[in-house]
Amino acid sequence: MQLEQQLVLVVDDEVAVADLLEDALTLGGYQTLRAANGMEALRLVREKSPDLLLLDINMPLMNGFEVLERLRERGNDTPVLFLTARDDRDDELHGLQLGADDYVTKPFGVDELILRVQAVLRRTQREPETVNILAAGPIEIDFQNHQVTLDGKEVNLSPTEFKLLSYLIQNKNRVLTKQQLLSNVWGINYESETTVLDTYISYLRKKIDSQGLGLIKTVRGVGFQFKDPKSAA
Repeated sequence: MQLEQQLVLVVDDEVAVADLLEDALTLGGYQTLRAANGMEALRLVREKSPDLLLLDINMPLMNGFEVLERLRERGNDTPVLFLTARDDRDDELHGLQLGADDYVTKPFGVDELILRVQAVLRRTQREPETVNILAAGPIEIDFQNHQVTLDGKEVNLSPTEFKLLSYLIQNKNRVLTKQQLLSNVWGINYESETTVLDTYISYLRKKIDSQGLGLIKTVRGVGFQFKDPKSAA
């Protein structure tokens, strides 16, 4: 199984720059989110838990330093790569003192930027923990016994259904593309017209969401998202 795509939150009020950054990161194999200001960035960090923030310093209302300061005050240690047009050593030192992980000055080369993103993620990545029980809403997955329960009652899933549900819940509240799901669950790493994913999503909905809670959401033109009721609340 391939590793899931890492999620990078691009925070920049300049649309053209944000477009360029998202395009480069997507080509580099990352998922992206975008925020145009600091308040939106803080909300998305809370809701989506990105793996990295690519954070501009010069922004209206709340600059990048203030965003980082608020994150660290809340105990959030999401890696931050500062992006700025200012070439000032004092700014660089201030950002690092606040808890930034790296600093890139505009103008920048796309290749260099991707290498710096990779380096930050590599050195801040934690060793994966061994998880035996995974829970989301009314669903609990017991990996050791290969068992799924819904409101405490066992649900009979096929191995493929179990694998698909596990991957969706491991990435709960994230929108996963059809290609991501086909690659990580079925090992299909090429463009395919197969409808196997839609079929299995239908199977899962009937087995784990008979009450119509909308646990597995279809995102038109993109893929699917497992919505944790607790998170939505």
